[in-house]
Amino acid sequence: MKSFSFQIDGTSGAARAGTLTLPHGRVQTPAFMPVGTRGSVRSLSPFDLRDIGAEMVLGNTYHLHIKPGEETVEKLGGLHNFMSWQRPLLTDSGGFQVFSLDAFVTLEEAGVTFKSPVDGSRWFLTPERAMEIQWALGSDIAMALDHVVAGSSDRSTAIEALERTMRWLVRCRDAHATLREDDADRQRLWPILQGGIYKDLRSTALTRTLELDQWTGLAVGGLVVGESKVDMLQVLADLRESLPEMLPRYLMGVGFPDDMLRSIARGMDLFDCVAPTRNGRNGSAFTADGRVNIRNAVHKTDRSPLDADCDCETCRNYSRGYLRHLITSDELLGFRLMSLHNVRFLIKLAADAREHVLAGSFERWHREWLDRYNQRGFP
Repeated sequence: MKSFSFQIDGTSGAARAGTLTLPHGRVQTPAFMPVGTRGSVRSLSPFDLRDIGAEMVLGNTYHLHIKPGEETVEKLGGLHNFMSWQRPLLTDSGGFQVFSLDAFVTLEEAGVTFKSPVDGSRWFLTPERAMEIQWALGSDIAMALDHVVAGSSDRSTAIEALERTMRWLVRCRDAHATLREDDADRQRLWPILQGGIYKDLRSTALTRTLELDQWTGLAVGGLVVGESKVDMLQVLADLRESLPEMLPRYLMGVGFPDDMLRSIARGMDLFDCVAPTRNGRNGSAFTADGRVNIRNAVHKTDRSPLDADCDCETCRNYSRGYLRHLITSDELLGFRLMSLHNVRFLIKLAADAREHVLAGSFERWHREWLDRYNQRGFP
């Protein structure tokens, strides 16, 4: 079995079903990847994740570098052993923090200086350090350090971010190649496409990226960062015909059910987002009939499950009334049960999409699913 490979198992329209093989196992796509930013998916154990069908989890270079430090993780056997997760891992480079922590960031050609919003300490991240940190963490997939800007950015700003991303990608490629000299099958580097909402810039980014190396996958970044959903979907539609068929396509930061399903329909394979756990902790649940706000008083004496169509631990065992009590009481169990459901919902939705792709029925099924989901959200 090759350590890194991808095969297309079936198509239905632009939607794809594939199998991604990595050193720590196989990932059947389309797939949603839960986000374990600091080596942990908020409120869920690795055993929870296995039980609900997660095949690949994310960690974040920036956060793990700050605490506990990649040296500590490496001494404890790498991120897989550190967090007791022996299935595939992908680590994000820290590029998104350039965007999300804008008030605490100084950006220059050499790299990025982050000022900790917690204690004011300063951390300097370069493309080379991003590679070294991810190598020490031992993820299956390492992401290149990119420059992310708001989706509503004007053309000149998008060009600046694209050009810096390309320059940094060359540095990431060279640094990662040096690290791999003694262990070529341990980890692969994936590039990230930038270019804002501009069709020609995205096309340029793709062409130049593919000229740089023989990649085993690529990511579409710089979306879900302030642009409209119409613009996001148009970018994916514009890219669809140009993306190499035999490379897995990772759409970064998408984690709401309707967004994920529409993106699968436009040829995307892998997704990640903190939305399911963040929304769960706030009392918002994904269901096939739209989102449910479990805090609302209408659920106080409701004996029905959160989602009658769901097979997760939460929906098999607990009523909406009990979940409302937990969430309104700030009980930690409530955070876990709501998060567990939301993550399972997305994992199962991706798996259902795969089944319909293989059956050739995806187009009709996904339109009917979206009609039901968007028709109404329960209180």
